[in-house]
Amino acid sequence: MIANVAEGQRVFTSNAFLVTGDRTVLVDAGSEFDAVAEVRERDAALDAVVLTHTHPDHVGNTAALADAFDCDVWGFDPDHELVDHAIGDGEEVRLGDHSYEALHTPGHKDDHLCFYAADPEVLFAGDLVFANGSFGRTDLAEGDRGVLIDSIEYVLDTVSPSLAEMHTGHGQSVTGNPYEHVETALRAAQF
Repeated sequence: MIANVAEGQRVFTSNAFLVTGDRTVLVDAGSEFDAVAEVRERDAALDAVVLTHTHPDHVGNTAALADAFDCDVWGFDPDHELVDHAIGDGEEVRLGDHSYEALHTPGHKDDHLCFYAADPEVLFAGDLVFANGSFGRTDLAEGDRGVLIDSIEYVLDTVSPSLAEMHTGHGQSVTGNPYEHVETALRAAQF
């Protein structure tokens, strides 16, 4: 079960996906809303917070969540003050009932990760790509358009064309041909 606990918030935040199951995690913490209350409202208790990257809109609620649920925070950069445990490229991470492969995908930010589970064909794309072929900003610190293009190609080489769901850092999740949305993002980024 995957639910966006930031849905409907009218603040500067990322999406924050509650993935319930064997290991209940929040993929990205969001910011500027009461994420603790949103998780509790769904009768969940977190085992971990897993970060796609450490831009403020994705991590603002992290400390409050870690404190409220006494859980650890996982991300690419173990030197970041909020990250307790590092996740390297190619490592397996349990989200809910499934094992996801971590894909190091810089270009938007150096510590950016995507998470892909071949079964059930789900991708957490963070701010790498979005619905309708949009892609992450590269005009911020650590942004690099060429590196972002390489990262999108890496995702396309890794995920199956039968990808069923793509959950992004902003906007709506994609459940209709998400692979095509990633291909469109690549073409747009290359333009």
